[in-house]
Amino acid sequence: MRIAFACEFDGRGFCGFQSQPSRCAVQDALEAALAGIAAAPVRVHAAGRTDAGVHATSMIGHFDTDAARPPTAWVRGVNALLPGTLAMRWAHPVDATFHARYAATARRYTYVLLDRAERPGLMAGRVGWYHRPLAIEAMRDAAQALMGTQDFSSFRAAECQAPSPVRTLHELAIARAGVYVRLDFRADGFLHHMIRNLVAALVVVGSGRQPATWVGELLAARDRTRGAPTFAADGLYFTGADYPAAHGLPPTCAPVSLV
Repeated sequence: MRIAFACEFDGRGFCGFQSQPSRCAVQDALEAALAGIAAAPVRVHAAGRTDAGVHATSMIGHFDTDAARPPTAWVRGVNALLPGTLAMRWAHPVDATFHARYAATARRYTYVLLDRAERPGLMAGRVGWYHRPLAIEAMRDAAQALMGTQDFSSFRAAECQAPSPVRTLHELAIARAGVYVRLDFRADGFLHHMIRNLVAALVVVGSGRQPATWVGELLAARDRTRGAPTFAADGLYFTGADYPAAHGLPPTCAPVSLV
């Protein structure tokens, strides 16, 4: 039986999503808890691989098991075995054609940024920070150059192992809510550190250090060394993935809600 699921987590207590030899990753905690319910080893496959410190409101995954358990066992039972900063949201049987990674048609992230003189206290580790108010209209103008199918070499980490730097960015929405700036991304996929590097470049524009046209020039250069330093992981959230309706899944996306 194949079970699809959604989970949420605070990334500060993990070394990323992907399993590590030290067993410090989200995947390691999930597999240990699922094995406790299945009474057998379980291998988890996920829609994305978040870095250390990156959060999720709806990470979609799946696993295969021979154990016959009610859906509540894969949620409440597993949650009883998980650390407090990681929780299953739902579990749903699917057929063998579903794959959390390969069946996804798009992935979604949100970056939440506090732009005020004082660093965050209450929201420390949950939002990014810039010490001055940002001009979001200039950031929106700059973002237009990033839309569509592009070579994002200027925004990928040096250690990125993706065979191609080409990705299709479907959405980049920028909005303000008081002292917070929210950036919502949707694409067919993302390169290593791509969103954090995009946020960094847009902050350069929003702060007035470069004009809006600079982001398009940086994109065309295909040179990571010309970009801004990678922004902090603190404000980045994986918020879901899109799948064909034929899979019959519960809602696979969950917007960030901090207050």
